[in-house]
Amino acid sequence: MAEEQNHTRTVLIAIGANLPLGERSALKSCEQAVQALRCVPGLELKAVSRWYESAPVPPSGQPVYVNGVVRGVTSLPPLALLDQLQAIETHQGRVRSVPNAARTLDLDIIAMEGVHLNTQRLSLPHPRAHERAFVLRPLHDVCPDWVHPLTHHTMEQMLRAVQGQEIRVIGE
Repeated sequence: MAEEQNHTRTVLIAIGANLPLGERSALKSCEQAVQALRCVPGLELKAVSRWYESAPVPPSGQPVYVNGVVRGVTSLPPLALLDQLQAIETHQGRVRSVPNAARTLDLDIIAMEGVHLNTQRLSLPHPRAHERAFVLRPLHDVCPDWVHPLTHHTMEQMLRAVQGQEIRVIGE
């Protein structure tokens, strides 16, 4: 058991949606994604952020997004975790068309402790997360002391840099 623990890493996963799936709202899709993540073998969720509503980035005339972040620990390698996330997206009606298209569910690995990766399928840490309030605000909820592993910017520094972006907590 101790050996298995040595192979676990903290992982930060962003959740977002801006299209309903049938009668299910974008918020319900995000909440169901959290439940699906709880069932991924080799992933244990430790914290779930509040839910936020934000305008699409880049601006596009799409419906507003619902966003959140979960913090977990995983024994999965990055690409195996990505496969699990994409399977959840597909199960919840995600259709991959053009970049930044409206979607029923989007799951992104923002960072995985100790992992720097730049492949065609996955870049870690996420290359644009630090520029987006819709990632940083919920990320602050679950990991307020997080420091960007490449830029070494603190959460406070990154949040200051995105102050003008439109975002609000849902349900408060």
